[in-house]
Amino acid sequence: MSSLLIYFLLGVLIGAATGIPIGPVNVAVIDAAYRHNVRRAVAVGFGGAVADLVYALIGIVGVGPMLVKNPSVPPILYAISGVVLIVYGILTVRAQAVDPAPAGASEENSARDLWGGFLLGVGLIFLNPATLVTWVVIVGAAMAGVTFAEGISAAIGIGVGSLGWFTLVAYLADHGKKVLGKKAIWITRVVGMALIAYGIFSIGRAVHYLFKEVL
Repeated sequence: MSSLLIYFLLGVLIGAATGIPIGPVNVAVIDAAYRHNVRRAVAVGFGGAVADLVYALIGIVGVGPMLVKNPSVPPILYAISGVVLIVYGILTVRAQAVDPAPAGASEENSARDLWGGFLLGVGLIFLNPATLVTWVVIVGAAMAGVTFAEGISAAIGIGVGSLGWFTLVAYLADHGKKVLGKKAIWITRVVGMALIAYGIFSIGRAVHYLFKEVL
């Protein structure tokens, strides 16, 4: 088995594993499945997977480690991340169910809906800069000493693994919506509140970093 394939498969495992903890993309995928449809949910996941791939690649090629060598950088990133998570969590908790599109909805509207979902997934990763720190830590531990080609292969694998996980979440959420009916909206609200809690934790982590540097 070639090293490129090995690092690709390792990337797939890392991408899937890092998608499991609660995060904004998981919440957005669940929310899209409950309030819209499974296609938009998958589009959100695809956007998140592409952004994960880009951040992972940044971590692998060494830009990320250079950023976090400065001790003032991590707390700033965690603070920004906390604000983003809290804001998105609040929006998720307040969101209302969306009426399904009629059977005769135009392809243009459908494409716009999917494109909107994709951009949401990308934005939730890029607006959450602490994700870069996470990828640097994970990739730095698992990909030390890899060649550029192996790094690219691993980053692609991470994107594939992330997409696989988000797609699974989308279909599970869609199934849950069909089982729970209108009560399913409470699932996104509960997850949104959990996201707010994680955002507060992220801001607390930023404060902890700052105090540790000062002391």
